[in-house]
Amino acid sequence: MTKRRPVSNLLALAVLTVAVQRPMHPYEMASILRSRGKDQDMPIKWGTLYTVIRNLDKHGLLEAVESGRQGARPERTVYRVTEAGRREAEDWTRELLSTPRREPSSFEAGLSVMGGLTPDEVTPLLRRRLAALEERIEADRRALEEQRGELPRLFLIESEYALAMLEAQAGWVRSLLAELAGGTFPDLDAWRAFHRTGQTPPVLEELAERGATEQ
Repeated sequence: MTKRRPVSNLLALAVLTVAVQRPMHPYEMASILRSRGKDQDMPIKWGTLYTVIRNLDKHGLLEAVESGRQGARPERTVYRVTEAGRREAEDWTRELLSTPRREPSSFEAGLSVMGGLTPDEVTPLLRRRLAALEERIEADRRALEEQRGELPRLFLIESEYALAMLEAQAGWVRSLLAELAGGTFPDLDAWRAFHRTGQTPPVLEELAERGATEQ
């Protein structure tokens, strides 16, 4: 079961893992996160950084240790992680690594309503997606190889995973395209007939009736 977090924004976890290194001000935290490409690994909105840091401070996960000003620059507050913040970061990381979460993607949403288009419309769309995936895979693979000479694998592991997921998706799309092209996709004739006649396939009518009966 997913645990309720005092500050649930994933940016909070990124901030805590950076703040564990040493006390620093928000601008430095953002610079480190950007340099590590964390905005590619999680949905980070940089405009909310200061709000997230204030919330972490409010909940006792970070604490302000000093404020200073250099010349005409705005005053900067330095924060350090508290013991509670350290425990929160560790516990949150354990949860993310151990507990699968159902997070539907936009592609899954598209697949769920794919039947609204004809097979002949779907095929070129999937080919276009496959071409884009292959281009991205090649670019990500090159970038990963370059980074391997600069960073330990520990700091690239999420990029390896992302690449593997892209490769798996590309393989699945190829398989689906082969079924559509070869005519082996189940109920392909019924799918075509639906768009030709407007009549709902019998299997869908049976499912609808079953659902109405069970309510």
